[in-house]
Amino acid sequence: MNYLRRRLSDSSFVANLPNGYVTELRRPAAPSSPSSSPASPATERRAQQHSAPASSSASASSSSNFLSSFSSVVRSGPAATVGQAEPARSVHGPAPASAPSLTSGTGPTPSLPVVPKPKVLLVIGDFHTDWAKYFRGKTLNGTCEIRVEQAEFSEINLVSNVSKGCMVDIKGSRRAGRVSRSFKPDFVLIRQHAYSMTPGDDFRSLVIGLQFGGVASVNSLFSIYNFCSKPWVFSQMIQLFHSLGPEKFPLNEQTFYPNYNQMISSSSFPVVVKMGHAHAGIGKIKVENREDFQDVTSVVALARTYATTESYVDSKYDIRIQKIGTNYKAYMRTSISGNWKANTGSAMLEQIAMTDRYRLWVDSCAEMFGGLDICAVKAVHGKDGKDYIIEVMDSSMPLVGEHVEEDRQLIAELVVNKMAALLTDSSSSPLASAKGQVPQTTQPRRAQGALWSASSNPSPSAQGSPKRARSATTSPSQAFQPGLLPPASASQKHLPQLNKSRSLTNTLNTRDLLHDSTTEDEAKAETIRSLRQSFASLFSD
Repeated sequence: MNYLRRRLSDSSFVANLPNGYVTELRRPAAPSSPSSSPASPATERRAQQHSAPASSSASASSSSNFLSSFSSVVRSGPAATVGQAEPARSVHGPAPASAPSLTSGTGPTPSLPVVPKPKVLLVIGDFHTDWAKYFRGKTLNGTCEIRVEQAEFSEINLVSNVSKGCMVDIKGSRRAGRVSRSFKPDFVLIRQHAYSMTPGDDFRSLVIGLQFGGVASVNSLFSIYNFCSKPWVFSQMIQLFHSLGPEKFPLNEQTFYPNYNQMISSSSFPVVVKMGHAHAGIGKIKVENREDFQDVTSVVALARTYATTESYVDSKYDIRIQKIGTNYKAYMRTSISGNWKANTGSAMLEQIAMTDRYRLWVDSCAEMFGGLDICAVKAVHGKDGKDYIIEVMDSSMPLVGEHVEEDRQLIAELVVNKMAALLTDSSSSPLASAKGQVPQTTQPRRAQGALWSASSNPSPSAQGSPKRARSATTSPSQAFQPGLLPPASASQKHLPQLNKSRSLTNTLNTRDLLHDSTTEDEAKAETIRSLRQSFASLFSD
């Protein structure tokens, strides 16, 4: 190719070509006729001498055109090498009609499929569970892939903006080395406590940042922040206790102390003292008598936090009812080591039947804080044969039993369904908002204000009368004509004073409406007439 380009760019090479060579190549071959008489050599030489100037100029112009087209093909790169056969075909003759042109834009171009950008799922939890394998191969609505980013609260930093959303930075150590990534999450699954009494384990600011950035999550970030205080959650359970009753929702007795100053004594012993935001068996002390209670009070003073006390239940076993989406499971845990806390030491765990009583407990608690997709209720079955509900856990609850893998799959399916619904809502919301916007430009501005004053705070008589309700939706001139107002009935005499004053205000607003269509004298007369009727209705009693 380079050799051809160098040879064709040489002017001496083009000049040495026979006269009319390029012209003969471009001209279609004429059919030979046997009856035509051959010309003599002298005649051919004279014809060539006469056509020499014209053929030389034609050859020069054709060679320059050919060189320009050839150089343009070379400059276009590998993308245009497919169409290099077109100039050569045009030299020898016109292209066949059946051969489609590759360089022309008239032919149908195949449209490439649009691959949506993968959605980023941030899983906040420890690395004992690799959540990426539970989302491997799953897609949203069959088209959008899911990219999983997993980290703990201690490895996360973020910045949120009103228009740009939330940007998360992950910096931590892995087995492969140091990890540093930045991304914008589309969804969050929280499997770790956001707040603990341990110094340095307060990550409520990160929850606020995710909520500030408008990131959706399971459970909701609103519920995650509310679960950062156990007494606050217990206050919601007290409302369920009062609404359902002690028979359907047996809540254990508990007392709240905002600080150690009020912890003088307890009403009965033994009691269990919980300091601050205690969970997972940490910060819980069993107190047998008054002297031990005073010692615990001094410890609470050093902690500088609130505390709660609840009646100690001599338990036979613990009950745990969990809900993941629409899946329910109930477990019974019996202590083997003899510790009063069944989650400490050796214990035997077995799955039990899910009853309607247990389902009512967990369904009632799942309505807290706008709804909990993942939650669990803990209760104690005492040796007296009674049940006592003691705690509710959110999406950070530990998974127990023989069906841990199944529960993780259920959580993954729940998250995928939530993300798919969110993706569908976000794609359809612009269309819905565009359809829902109906411009109201035909109505005058004054008429809009008058209609607003007439339709706001409707009286009970107006709500019960279809005729008056229809008059509020008619045109301003029809709705506020004083001559079309019905006479005062017996029921209108007992209207409150507020309704009469509002009707007076509506009548006064008609002055602006009548001023545009009638003269000033007629407007004054109509206003005086309407005022008389309004005052007559005010003092009718």
